[in-house]
Amino acid sequence: MGNISESRVVCGPPSTDGMFADMAVMVQKISALTLRVTNMRTSVRFYRDVLGMELSYGGEDAYFSSLAAKDAEYPILNLEQGSPVTRWGRMIFHVADVDAFWAYLREKGFHPESPQDASWDERYFHMSDPDGHELSFARPI
Repeated sequence: MGNISESRVVCGPPSTDGMFADMAVMVQKISALTLRVTNMRTSVRFYRDVLGMELSYGGEDAYFSSLAAKDAEYPILNLEQGSPVTRWGRMIFHVADVDAFWAYLREKGFHPESPQDASWDERYFHMSDPDGHELSFARPI
């Protein structure tokens, strides 16, 4: 595999000398992530009622729903009715207190892995959502 370097393209209006401006092309932000879910009602209730995200579009009976962390504009988590694809990676949520959030999920009847400290200076634990998408709950230490 080759080296990854900054991509540059020629674009934009021509300059006064007739040449096109050289402009770097890059991603500016992650706007949203879409997960396919088998049961929209179960998934909306999990992300809204258990994880505390705010529903901004759709709902329990919709084909497509959007949620975001409270007081956050981006990224948005979209849920789309369909056949889930698991084992693609994991979504990481930052929480104020990893151990308290772990205890909260245990009290709600979930079975997350035990919290641990990572070599990259983060405390975290993993758990799957109702469709088997792997989630991580973390905080820098």
